[in-house]
Amino acid sequence: MDTDHADLDDLAALRAALDVDDGGESALGWDAVHAFEAEHGIVLPEPYRTFVAEVTDGCYSGPPDYGLVSLAELPDDWGAGRPARDLSKPFPLTESWIWDEDARPSEEIDPILEQVFDHGSIVLGTDGCGMYWHLVVTGPHRGHIWNISGEGAVPFGAGFGFTTGEPGFAGWVRHWAAGKPWFDAA
Repeated sequence: MDTDHADLDDLAALRAALDVDDGGESALGWDAVHAFEAEHGIVLPEPYRTFVAEVTDGCYSGPPDYGLVSLAELPDDWGAGRPARDLSKPFPLTESWIWDEDARPSEEIDPILEQVFDHGSIVLGTDGCGMYWHLVVTGPHRGHIWNISGEGAVPFGAGFGFTTGEPGFAGWVRHWAAGKPWFDAA
């Protein structure tokens, strides 16, 4: 997984998997990507960065179940009154965490939960029922995809034990395009 350089094969596979062939009309463009990055103090990981700049900025045909939201958007069910998101602060996790099973008091858990939902990641979309897919943009897991729900957070990628898919945005889309369940590891 190379988060610093776009691979042309990955971009072609993303374009094909998501059935995006509008000549880049739905893409955000490099000026807008650079402005977003400057505003948030981040650099988006590849190949997502080139994907939104040159291919498309969101689509209904792809993962997750309700489609890939635009870069600067949040899913419709995200909820109002939530804390401001800070993409420049590092995403706090490097391994799965099921907070429903964590015995610590809520006074310890709640501040970390806020960081999990609102620091260092962009929201790619939702599978509904409070299940969100995040792309980590800052911190040690930069470039990895995480599923974050009301019960816990798990990283996507074969090395983490929940799926056979490759880590990162391209691996996540390829897994979906192959028609595999998200959590297909035995």
